[in-house]
Amino acid sequence: MNTTYGYVRVSTKDQNEDRQIIAMHEFGVEDKYILMDKLSGKDFNRPAYQRLIQIIEPGDTLVLKSIDRLGRDYEEIIDQWRIITKDHQTAIVVLDMPLLDTRRKNKDLTGIFISDLMLQILSYVAQTEREFNHQRQQEGIAAAKAKGVQFGRPAKERTDQFYQLKEMYESNKISARTAAKMLGIHHKTFLRWVAE
Repeated sequence: MNTTYGYVRVSTKDQNEDRQIIAMHEFGVEDKYILMDKLSGKDFNRPAYQRLIQIIEPGDTLVLKSIDRLGRDYEEIIDQWRIITKDHQTAIVVLDMPLLDTRRKNKDLTGIFISDLMLQILSYVAQTEREFNHQRQQEGIAAAKAKGVQFGRPAKERTDQFYQLKEMYESNKISARTAAKMLGIHHKTFLRWVAE
């Protein structure tokens, strides 16, 4: 029996997958055949995706809302596409890009060429968008730092209790771990403060 599976991915647990789920339902994918990961697309070490690769069989169909739901790395997308379509002989349908539909039987050489070309272009776009996002993020952080914006948690104040415990530690009356526990900090933080 040929099964139609849907694969849904959102990058974080806070993101909403409804748009992708609705698209799967509109295509006709049953809920029991929709697999979902709430993880980044930076690699393919995702539980639902790995399960999907184990269960798909020749003649099945895999539905994706868009190519970037599969992944963001150009070479890995191309490799996974080959594994799904060639090794598993499973068709792929990318809803946002009708040219990426391998279900057509007896495709001519031109159709195969166009499909492969579109896949490569879209995979390239997915990876470059990821790289641009990372670059924009780094530029934003650098600009914020230049304006004096502080990142991370505010530094803890060193209270009078710290200086008393520091004296006790330096005179070997107390261990760094004990002093840190009394201050509610990690012992490595205590040792760093002592050294500063």
